[in-house]
Amino acid sequence: MQAAIRLRDVHKHYGRRDVLAGVSLDVPRGGRLGLIGPAASGKSVICKLVCGLEQPDRGEIETLGESVVGKREVQLGALRRRIGMLFQNYALFDFLSVEENVAFPLVQRGGMTPEAIAERVATRLRAVGLAGSEHKLTGELSGGMRKRVGIARATVADAELVIYDEPTAGLDPVTTQKIYDLLAADQQRTGATVLAVSSDVVALAKFVDEIAFLYHGHILYRGPAATIGDAPDPLVRQFVRGELEGPLRMEEQRA
Repeated sequence: MQAAIRLRDVHKHYGRRDVLAGVSLDVPRGGRLGLIGPAASGKSVICKLVCGLEQPDRGEIETLGESVVGKREVQLGALRRRIGMLFQNYALFDFLSVEENVAFPLVQRGGMTPEAIAERVATRLRAVGLAGSEHKLTGELSGGMRKRVGIARATVADAELVIYDEPTAGLDPVTTQKIYDLLAADQQRTGATVLAVSSDVVALAKFVDEIAFLYHGHILYRGPAATIGDAPDPLVRQFVRGELEGPLRMEEQRA
């Protein structure tokens, strides 16, 4: 099966720090892959590289069958319209209303009437529990509400590839489960490929098929999500179980 995401020997550094040191990773079309690892281990960097928001220092990256390496912004526009992304810091437009933020991907893609866009946006906002907030500015919202606006925007266009960077951070357990139920239903309906980053490993494992563990710039482990707690690598088990020992304790102190 053709991969929706393909990374080969990808390197990325900032100053003297090697964030990614030869990452190779495939995500099959229609698959759901979770990405976990210590803080500042490069998980968000991988998300940005896949979208072409950043460029690698070395290596190959293909997204939905297209190379993103060396491409200029103007060349990446068509590809990005096929991708939905929830950013960790929301990346909402504060000068636009909630409704306008969620509608943005549909307006950019074109081909829909204003009435059809409004109906699609209203449906998404109801799904994330924000009906009645359409005309508020995002700056008026709480962090949890801004997160849900971001999820609505990432999923409104039924993209081929959806990338979630901490989709439930800051949300209570009940809302977290509702959000993951929504994301799972969306993926089953659309057949989209999903790459999800989360610090909530327990909730993530119920949503994705496989989980990859990023550590010191390398994919240290990849395996079934359902058995991640029993991974053969002791570092993976310690991380999943929240046992900060040895190297993981030092990682936490550095973060």
